[in-house]
Amino acid sequence: MTTTIGMIGLGIMGGAMARNLVDAGFKVVGHDVSDSAVTRARGNGVEIAASVRDVAAAARLIVTSLPSAKAALATAEQIAATGLPARIVAETSTLALDDKMAFAAVLEKAGHVPLDCPLSGTGAQAERRDLVIFASGDPTAVTEMDPVFQGFGRLVQKLGAFGQGSKMKFVANLLVAINNVASAEAMVLGMKAGLDPQRIIDCVTTGVANSRVFELRAPMMAANDYPATMKLDIWKKDMAVIGAFAADLDCPVPLFSTTNAFYDSARAAGYGPEDAAAVCKVLADMAKLERPRA
Repeated sequence: MTTTIGMIGLGIMGGAMARNLVDAGFKVVGHDVSDSAVTRARGNGVEIAASVRDVAAAARLIVTSLPSAKAALATAEQIAATGLPARIVAETSTLALDDKMAFAAVLEKAGHVPLDCPLSGTGAQAERRDLVIFASGDPTAVTEMDPVFQGFGRLVQKLGAFGQGSKMKFVANLLVAINNVASAEAMVLGMKAGLDPQRIIDCVTTGVANSRVFELRAPMMAANDYPATMKLDIWKKDMAVIGAFAADLDCPVPLFSTTNAFYDSARAAGYGPEDAAAVCKVLADMAKLERPRA
């Protein structure tokens, strides 16, 4: 019998996850407020529901991929208001820990089982099922969701109590923020020195200096073209969450904090809708490196 999965949020990440679940043999019932996201998902074999309530009515196992804490809380409230039997709801967005806890409280009060399952990976990685799921919450529910996670990801890390997944995501994203700017700095230095951009990539990715972030972002930097796999505007939202988390712990994060200036400059220059790799253009301008657009 085919298992039905609910997907609430069909944007860059959620849409790719839904398509991969369809390809893995699941029936996927999805909802999004964006007409373009709905059209794309329908074309990928997702059955479109008119509301969050309709998704919850169709599926006992639900995945949410949402752009903000406000959207996550509203979704939890709508599921809670259905009066349906217990649903397992895996929340995959990057949100402040307090917002995740508020999401969980609403669902638990209504008898549902919330999971905190943020993702390590970009939209491009989501497309090719190259995501790591930081799963936390009720262990029985996490185990039941395992086949679903495997349907859109390559690895599930089980981290214990609800909220531990988000903490791990903050650690991972701190490194992404630093590595992205470091990758741009290295690419600009090499190009200013007259090295061919593709040769820089070839040499770095085969040596000790390589990172997954460099592999993902350096080709954009080489092409000077930044199609969004993680929009800079959304990335800055995620960075604010990490900064606040570190401040609450009174834990200095000097390298992470330093990168903020480059992301802020990129947004001020109008690169917000582009990929976060567009910080390379800021560093290129600082180096007076003139480059043609793709």
